[in-house]
Amino acid sequence: MDGIGGAARQDRTASAAPGNAVTWFLDRHLAEGRGAALAFTDPARSLTYAELADASARFAGGLREAGIGRERRLAMLMLDTVDFPVAFWGALRAGVVPVPVNTLLPPDQVAYILEDSRAEAVVVSSPLLPALKPALDRCPRVRLVLKASLDGGLAAEDGTSAAHDLAYFLARAPVEPDAVPASPDEVAFWLYSSGSTGAPKGVKHVHSSLRATADTYGAQVLGIAPDDLVFSAAKLFFAYGLGNAMTFPMSVGAAAALLPDRPTPDAALAAVRAHQPTVFCGVPTLYAAMLAHPALGRGAGSDRLRRCISAGEALPEHVGLRWAETVGVDILDGIGSTEMLHIFLSNRPGEVRYGTSGVPVPGYEARIVDEADRDVPDGETGELLVRGPSPAEGYWNQRDKSRRTFQGEWTRTGDKYQRDADGHYRYQGRADDMFKVSGIWVSPFEVEAALTSHPAVQEAAVIGREDEDGLTKPMAFVVLKDPASSAGGEALFEALREHVKARAGLWKYPRWIEVADDLPKTATGKIQRFKLRAAVGGEAP
Repeated sequence: MDGIGGAARQDRTASAAPGNAVTWFLDRHLAEGRGAALAFTDPARSLTYAELADASARFAGGLREAGIGRERRLAMLMLDTVDFPVAFWGALRAGVVPVPVNTLLPPDQVAYILEDSRAEAVVVSSPLLPALKPALDRCPRVRLVLKASLDGGLAAEDGTSAAHDLAYFLARAPVEPDAVPASPDEVAFWLYSSGSTGAPKGVKHVHSSLRATADTYGAQVLGIAPDDLVFSAAKLFFAYGLGNAMTFPMSVGAAAALLPDRPTPDAALAAVRAHQPTVFCGVPTLYAAMLAHPALGRGAGSDRLRRCISAGEALPEHVGLRWAETVGVDILDGIGSTEMLHIFLSNRPGEVRYGTSGVPVPGYEARIVDEADRDVPDGETGELLVRGPSPAEGYWNQRDKSRRTFQGEWTRTGDKYQRDADGHYRYQGRADDMFKVSGIWVSPFEVEAALTSHPAVQEAAVIGREDEDGLTKPMAFVVLKDPASSAGGEALFEALREHVKARAGLWKYPRWIEVADDLPKTATGKIQRFKLRAAVGGEAP
């Protein structure tokens, strides 16, 4: 493809619409001579910055021609291919609000999001369309459906819908090269929270937040550079993945490799070998699973790997240490949220403290407070509050929840933390997962980390359960590395209890232990402890 509208458009400056994020993240690179640089590659296709700019301009023109106007919503149920950035940036160029949707959600939750967001258009990867059809049938407001094949060609006829093909839509669409003017404070896109304990919430983010995360975490912690190639196992629909594989590399004209498949250890290692990334972005569950893979070695298969990062849930200390020893690259563990768009506490290169979430990212501040919002002393547990340049504007149509979460400049995370005397932050669990044993707060994460440090345990989840006296005690669910080891029965369980006593504390050991084939999780990999509580009858209030 040629650049936006041909050579005549190449010399326009990035000041045409300074508030619109597409101007800085995409059009700037053409104006500064980087149009021929690789932007994205997937197993079937690649796009340069010029090709991405042209495709996004066609997507914007097609939306305008279809009558999808400014501030209307476009749902994106898309696998990670080069079509994702085309649709995302094309929507922003047109002033349409893209709403990436978790591709692993069940159809009922997808239908809820389509109805709740009042989406008028949907882009869906062709393998996902058959399962989406019942949801579309429930949403008469949707008047444009675009079907994206994984190879960029015309999608095969499958009889599921009269959906337009994205490739055909782009080929015939008029070019809309100029981004609509937008305020930096204007809502640019929505992300839906994972909804681990309720219906998903639409989180509204403004244009300036994208650059804010790139200028802080991307530049000052990750150290993203123009010659980097990023591979993020975390998907683009996830706030963490959106920064990793799209806004961070695009902030400097770097590239990203995309994987449409599930990021199993086999698939992740194959992608690393194929693309030779310099930066790998994973989540703790994947890092632990990759460590159990016999093919894992130095660089995880990439001779250029220089940086690994983790978020989504806290990284157990032993996983970080084993990865650094095996792969030869430290993992920079941190914590972020959909509400803050990306990571705001993180370990730093050369200053890794495994078992902690590090320190505040430059540009962010953190507090740990008690139930009365008073700052707690170092070493005591409280709720983490954060402020910085990237908070969401609020939740869509959920005023009470917005007021509870976004309080002035501070955002309540719902995470329990302790701060060490040297300023490092240690995760203690979600506020609604904590429970007391003998009057002392117990962090499920701390007990889980002790359990998974035992050589027999792959994964663990811990909840509070009432005993026969109505007192709350820890209960553990474990996934074993070797299912046959469950034959050890009570002897194995007793060994695990003693292990926890030694690693976490005498009163924190699990009184009950059950072996599970797997653990209930959100589509982004977070353990759903509330489902385990419901299965055993809950815990004491």
